Parts: sequence; C-alpha cells; structure tokens
Amino acid sequence: MAESERHRRSREPAYAFSMPDASAEQRTQHRSEYENERRAKLEKLRELGVDPYGHRVDSIEPLADIRGKYDESMGHDGGPTVLGQGRIVLKRDMGKLSFITLRDASGDLQIGLDKKRLAEHDDNAWAVRNLLDLGDRLAVEGALGTTNKGETTIWVTKIHAVAKALVPPPDKYHGLEDTDLRYRQRYTDLWANPEVMDLAVKRTQIVQHIREFLRNRGYIEVETPMLQSLQGGAAARPFTTHHNALDIPLFMRIAPELYLKRLLVGGMPKVFEIGRNFRNEGISPRHNPEFTMLEAYEAFGSWETMAEWVEELVCELAEKFCGGLKIEHPNGRMIDLTRPWRRASMAELVEERTGWAFSKCSLADADADVLQALATALTDDAADEIEKLELTKDDVQKLAARISDEDLRLKIVDLLTSAGTDIGRRNLVQFTQFCIGATSPAEQLVNVYEKLVEPTLINPTFVTRVPSVIIPLAKPCVDDPYFADVYELAINGQEISPGYTELNDPDVQEDLFRQQVGDDAEKQAIDHDFLNALKVGMPPAGGMGLGIDRLIMLLTGAESIRDVLLFPLMRPTEKPSD
Repeated sequence: MAESERHRRSREPAYAFSMPDASAEQRTQHRSEYENERRAKLEKLRELGVDPYGHRVDSIEPLADIRGKYDESMGHDGGPTVLGQGRIVLKRDMGKLSFITLRDASGDLQIGLDKKRLAEHDDNAWAVRNLLDLGDRLAVEGALGTTNKGETTIWVTKIHAVAKALVPPPDKYHGLEDTDLRYRQRYTDLWANPEVMDLAVKRTQIVQHIREFLRNRGYIEVETPMLQSLQGGAAARPFTTHHNALDIPLFMRIAPELYLKRLLVGGMPKVFEIGRNFRNEGISPRHNPEFTMLEAYEAFGSWETMAEWVEELVCELAEKFCGGLKIEHPNGRMIDLTRPWRRASMAELVEERTGWAFSKCSLADADADVLQALATALTDDAADEIEKLELTKDDVQKLAARISDEDLRLKIVDLLTSAGTDIGRRNLVQFTQFCIGATSPAEQLVNVYEKLVEPTLINPTFVTRVPSVIIPLAKPCVDDPYFADVYELAINGQEISPGYTELNDPDVQEDLFRQQVGDDAEKQAIDHDFLNALKVGMPPAGGMGLGIDRLIMLLTGAESIRDVLLFPLMRPTEKPSD
C-alpha cells in the first residue's frame, strides 16, 4: 500500500463493527443488549454440538405445499412426515409445549414442539428449542396434523438449525414499517412484510410473461452493450466511467435503441431486449437512475404496429395478474384499460386542457385568455415563482403585497394580468414561459403537455404527433415533418411506453441529430457508426419501449417506483447501520 493510502486510512473513523482487527472487547461494547443475548445462545448451541448456521438439507418443501397436503382424515398427527423450513415469526411457549409459526416465500405454517415427542427422537432437541428466537431460521421434520383448534401443524420430531439471527426482528414482528429502512434493508422487508415478497414474485412472473408474449410473435431476445462509447438512444444525462486498458471514457447506456437498430440492418426481422438503463437524473416516486426497460423493433412495422400489440400485451397482463381490465389503486383511483384505447395528438390534448391551439408559434403570440388559463393552471408555486420574474423592485413589492394564501391561485392571475395593461401581459407571458421552462414553440408544447395534460391522463391514451426536434430518432410525419410519427402511451398520469415509426434515412437522421433541442448535457451524441449502418440500409420499422418498473406500478397499485425495485438507489448513511 502506498504511503499516501496508509495516511488516508489512518484519518477515517474507526467504527469497531467495520474494523476487521477490532478487539473482541470493542465489538462486544458496540453490540446491543439483544445481540449479546443472542450471541450467548449461539454459543450454547455450539456447546450442544449444534452448528447454528446449519448444513445442506435435502427434500425441503415450500410451506404452502405442505399445508395443502393436509386433509381431515389425517387427524391430530396422522399425516405423512414432511420437511419444511422458514423463519420464526411467532413463538408461544406453554410449559412442555411450544407453538412456532414459520414463514418462507410461500407463506406461513405452524409447527408444534412437544417435549415428550422430541425426546423420543433427539436428546438435544428440547434444549435447542429453549435457544430459539424470533427471526431464527430452521428446518423441521415431523408428522403433518392439526391442533385441537383445527390449525394445520407439523408435529416436529427433528430440528435442523439453519441460521441464528443475531439481531431481533422489527417491532417484535409487527412488520417493518419505516419506509426508508425498508428500502435499505430489503432482506428484512421481504420476510417482515409478506406483500413485498408477493410483489417481487409477481414482478418476475410479469416479466416472464412479456418474454413469452414476444417470443410467440417471432421476436428474438438479444443483448446489447451497457458500456457505450457514445451517449445515445434517448435524451438524458449519462453516467460516465473510464476504461483503463483502452484509456477511453465510456457511458453507462441510456437506451439500447441504436444497437438494436443495427441488428435490423444486419437482417434480424424482430428483436427485443429487457435490461437495465442508467440515467443521471433526479430521484422521485416515478424516477430511479437505474431502471428496467423493454425495447423491441420490427422490420416493416410502424408506431401503429407497436401500439396494437402493446395494447394487447398490457390488457393480457391485467387480466392475468389483476383479474380484469379495471385496476383500483389504494388512493381510490380507478384505471380502466378497456379497449380500444384513445389516440390523440399532443396539440389536440393541450388545446382541450388549456384552450391553446398550437400553431407552431411561441406562447408570446398567444391570446391573453389562453395565457391566463395557462398561468392559472401553473400557479401552485406562484408565491415562489413571482419573485423570480424580471420585474422592478416596486413591481415585486406591489405584487407580493396583494398575495394571500387563501386564494393564491386566483389572485396571482389578477396580479400578472394587471387589468390587461401592457406590463401585465408582459408579466403573464414571462411568468408562463418561466414555469413552462422553454422558449421554442416545440419545447413549449411538450412542456405544457407534460405539466398540465399528462398528469390528467389516467386511462390509457396514445399521444401522437410530437415535435420532431424532440424525438430525432423517429420518422417525421408524411403530411407535416414538423411532427414525428410516434406515440407516447400515458396511463395513470405518467408515460410508460414510447413507440416510433423508425427513421431510416441517414441524411435526415444526421440533420435531426444536429437540430435536436434541449439541455446540451442531455442531447444525443452524433453516432457516426450508426449513421453508417443506416447507409448500409435499414428497412422501414416500428420500435417501442416499455418501462417495466412503471408497468409494475400500474398493475400492482404501487405509488412509488421504490416499492417495485428490490434495491432502489439510496443515499448512503454516514456510517453503517447498527
């Protein structure tokens, strides 16, 4: 180790639990009283000749399968000998009899520990019983039967230690409820909250069904690079890294699109990939920097081709996993997936919501009543935004003096319009543009849609005809190249799937790469090798993406993307948790 590295490490905090050379005394001092008690039991198990961390056990059955074997003819303990395992989630000691509830991924099952019965098969078993704690994992075998109260039970004759839990379960096993802790300690959350395990299993089944759906339609599953030399396939800020051997910068992939299209050039007719994408953007209930995406491309297709089977797929998933096409979320919102789904242009939806008939002109040229309607819809945070307007100090003071919390939404419009004066109109235009965050007409249309329309689209809507400068990889509409021949599928107030009629003209593609708008850090790089692939010749095609995480949210009623990810990105704690 270099001298500088040794010096650096000497300055780091020396937490006893993170130091491999910490003394036994230091480690013991850090531990909680509960952990020390459990460690004492662990040593007693070893004194009995029991390995508290167990060994291989064959022929274990899921607890749900064992429960399903019982029928009334078996009586108290006349059933077959079964072998199951699980974590202790409930323990009741009653003298020479104990009842323990075990939990595995399939569910819960009670086991009965009878001192006399155990003594007939294993001299140490009753002593082991006295050393068991909530959270311990064990395997048991015994006769399947029932209690006097009719509870299906394994009457244990042999105990196999599996893993001693050195920390107690959350809240004496009333569930892990702290949301932040649940995400950080998913290994506890999965068994403490059975619905989390159910959701994780359902997610796997949904993804498997998607794969089968596509394979049955002739799609070939492929893999494309996650480390790429250029950022492309979507507009987003990338994660960057460096390859030491080649001494080149690399990007974690934003999207696999450009590589999947290369496969169409090579002659594959239908391809898809389900994999991780990475975007260096904010974290919210709907965004995680690392997420799972399905992308699929079909030669000689279009956005309509993709929209048709996406509609079919989502409905099929809803019927299979939700029991029907109407999904009720915990917040009381009902989502109706009944086909056919609506298709409408972005400009049409914006006009319906705001009255702004988009004419490829800036909002500065819009009618006053349209601006007022937009401002009214955008004033949730008006008290903060008004201070950022480029007004004189006197103007700001006059405006601020007239704002009241009770009727802010209405007051702010009156303040900004200033009874129709020129300064009022200028303020209104400026305020509206500031909230929308764009100046070009195309960006304004998209931002108004995203802020005011998309959150209102609860039932499925294919939003079509998005400005081409926003989507440089899609083919422009034949009747009006200002718009791209695409859809954005919105359900439950968020986009879950984009679909394109793919652009295959290399010259137009290069022009759109150069004309794209937006944040410079998020713009797609011009991929000259991809342009060369288009020069080789890519057939007309349809392409789509489907956000797996958001789809799972839709189908399960989850309100946060973190609920459908086993390990969402979290800010590290200052030191390892106890």
